Parts: sequence; structure tokens; C-alpha cells
Amino acid sequence: MQSILARSPLLRQQAFRGAQRVQVRLAHGHGPEHSVPFSFSRKPAFATKVALYLGFGFSIPFVAAVFQLQKSGAGAQ
Repeated sequence: MQSILARSPLLRQQAFRGAQRVQVRLAHGHGPEHSVPFSFSRKPAFATKVALYLGFGFSIPFVAAVFQLQKSGAGAQ
């Protein structure tokens, strides 16, 4: 029992030494002004494409809900 108590600070020190922080290096060659991983030349066209993409993804659950309601007859008009 005495040897376990005597070794515990030593084990903690060894564990602390093994858990040192490693500096993260930037693996890309461009600076912080490039926040997206690609370049685009026309911002309005890019904004339109992003809006369509996100709008389509947002509308999928609503289209599915309407389809299920019509399929069950609950949404019959």
C-alpha cells in the first residue's frame, strides 16, 4: 500500500509530461482573407447559387409533408 502512494505523484508527472500541447501548423498557403476553400469571380452568381441550394434543402421537409398529407387523404381539397 505504501509503494502505491509513493508512486502516484511520479505517475501524475509522467502523464502530464506526455500530454504536452502540440502547435498546430497551417497547412495551406493562403492567408486569413480567404475564408472559403475555393475562389469565385462573380459574387452575385455565387449568392444566387447558394440561395437556391439552401432554399431547396429547406423546402424538402415541407414538400414531403404535403406529399404525405395528400397521400393519406387528409390534405384533400
